[in-house]
Amino acid sequence: MGIQAGDTRLQRIQALQFSDKASAESLLLAFVRETFPDLDVNAAELRPLAVSLNSFNGFLTLSDGSQLFYKTHVEPGSVIDEYYNATLLSQAGYPVILPRYASTEYGRQFLIYDVIDWPSLFDVMQEMEAGQRHDMPKVAAAQYKADDQLLTIYLRTLEKQSSEDASQAAIHQLFHHRLDARYAAFYADQMIALPGIHLAWDDLCKRQWEINGAHYSRTLAEAITQARIVLRPQRAGPSIVGHGDAHNGNVFYSPKGMVYFDPAFGGRHHPLLDLAKPLFHNVFATWMYHPEEVAETCWMRATDDGHTIHVAHDHTPSGSRRVFFASKMERVLKPLVGELRRQDQLPADWREYLKLALMCCPLLTMNLTDSQRFPPLDAMLGLCYAVEMGLHSDGGELNLLNRVLNNIEG
Repeated sequence: MGIQAGDTRLQRIQALQFSDKASAESLLLAFVRETFPDLDVNAAELRPLAVSLNSFNGFLTLSDGSQLFYKTHVEPGSVIDEYYNATLLSQAGYPVILPRYASTEYGRQFLIYDVIDWPSLFDVMQEMEAGQRHDMPKVAAAQYKADDQLLTIYLRTLEKQSSEDASQAAIHQLFHHRLDARYAAFYADQMIALPGIHLAWDDLCKRQWEINGAHYSRTLAEAITQARIVLRPQRAGPSIVGHGDAHNGNVFYSPKGMVYFDPAFGGRHHPLLDLAKPLFHNVFATWMYHPEEVAETCWMRATDDGHTIHVAHDHTPSGSRRVFFASKMERVLKPLVGELRRQDQLPADWREYLKLALMCCPLLTMNLTDSQRFPPLDAMLGLCYAVEMGLHSDGGELNLLNRVLNNIEG
């Protein structure tokens, strides 16, 4: 039987890669042979990686013994029919690796490349933090260069976008669209286990928060409702050509600098949405990728008085991740905001727009109520970051994000 749009095999492969690799590889081989009949593929190998939260990659071996590299992103419940704009990104000036073979329809989106020997920036940062490499100045210089280049591309491709065109952008699958089906699938009628706290999700969303001395009087329920309004796809405004999902797992660290790949959500869309994934995942999300390790090393105290959840913890981005954060904020976001303001294209709610997009990253990339993946401490960290990203503190110490945004806002 041929593959039809809506085929779920890629989703099954992604879910199986960590628990039953052999079965996943068997499914994958059949999928590749049907999708690319002109490729004489003998074997398909998966590389289960911590960074592969909604994706998978690995190698294909052809009958002549040669190998190719593949990557795919899966998005259950997607409302986007077409993915991937590698050619558009290349034409805009991005150093992006173009696939040799591509299937881009929903349900069978799959890119095949020549084998790439460079490490991903995700792996580089892991090695840096583990003390296995000591070239942070060189890596930082490459990041500075990449961010300067990113700003140049943003400004060169900047133009107004109609509400109709904006609504078609694939990047909304990572934000607004996840606030519907994925949010319900993750959290409807669920309980969540937190350190010393066990709550129904709906009750948790009605609580106020105090995190490391900062008080947030708005609730997650209010922020989620607001996000559905503010992040609506049918919103005219500024647009750029962007990768859409440029976290460190989708960036190679080559001898000549940073190189992008897997442009599943590439296209023309709002620049603040384009910045959200790298800003959050590259800086704040170590608990998401390595939950057991973080749970063993992080200190936390949490209480619930029935009105406010009080949390104190010592999880903070490492020095190297703060370098990446500062670069993106100073070299891209700050001058971008200035230029949008100069051109009278800066939305009055630009800060809320960015913060609510950032909130979607810890809340909707993975299910925080999944106790098989997240120990209670990591689930609480995810909630703390969702609150800090999406809400404004109205008392106490400002978090890192809000301090920098205050500076940019002037």
